[in-house]
Amino acid sequence: MLVDRFGRRITNLRIAVTNRCNLSCIYCHREGEVNPGEEMHVEEISRISKAFYELGIRKVKITGGEPLLREDIVEIVQSFPPFDEISITTNGTLLARMADELKDAGLSRVNVSLDTLKEDTYGFITGGGNVQKVIDGIEAACNAGLTPVKVNMVVMKGLNENEVENMLEFTSKFNRGRIDVILQVIELLKLPGLEEYYYDISPIEERYAGKAKAVIVRSMHMRRQYVLDNAAIEFVKPLDNSEFCMHCNRIRVTSDGKIKPCLLRNDNLVDVRGLDGRELKEAIMRAVTLREPYFCDRD
Repeated sequence: MLVDRFGRRITNLRIAVTNRCNLSCIYCHREGEVNPGEEMHVEEISRISKAFYELGIRKVKITGGEPLLREDIVEIVQSFPPFDEISITTNGTLLARMADELKDAGLSRVNVSLDTLKEDTYGFITGGGNVQKVIDGIEAACNAGLTPVKVNMVVMKGLNENEVENMLEFTSKFNRGRIDVILQVIELLKLPGLEEYYYDISPIEERYAGKAKAVIVRSMHMRRQYVLDNAAIEFVKPLDNSEFCMHCNRIRVTSDGKIKPCLLRNDNLVDVRGLDGRELKEAIMRAVTLREPYFCDRD
């Protein structure tokens, strides 16, 4: 079991397999990568993930960039050790044609980024993306059994803050007797240049909290998921709060083979490229000791 100096158990590994993307979303932080080097090969990804598995990690999420741009993405999924869950975060534009193959390779489920159902708004947010391709991808993921699908909706002022109800109706259409699609409402991270789009999602959460038939509090960042008649909606508050940091159970590996203890920092990376065996595990343990809450309560 991996536990940092602050008593936080690390249970989730996020591995970026590329920094490339076929969209240009206005809020994208690309997992905090800055000027990445050459992408890791399948063998490197497999070796690093196996070391984390042997140290107690049981869930892995494949991230990017857009992971499905990797021509060997199926091989990457197949190369993982027997994690309890292997998931992927994708923009969904390439998912429809790959869902069945990814499921057969061992993928458990997907997170799909979809902030709006409006074609023009989607085009603006993504730099010209096709929203129908994403909708087709979500449907294909459900049909393939890559569930529960989480639809990630970043709420932005003046763009989509009034679309949450429509998005919830959209996701509920896939829930035939069980919750296969969950709407995840995400508050925009206050990055430079995005201030005009920031929108406090607290009133939205309060509205659905009053309607919920059940509330599930997740250990990861103490998120709350509200279960309605035929739908579920979860809220993700911004990173810049101490509660979020104090319940962080993630550790990241960049697309060029560096362990990243914190999304918001690049001054404490641990390069594990080329390492193996004991040397690799020692580097992972060193990275764990470098973890600390980026935001914390201070006197």
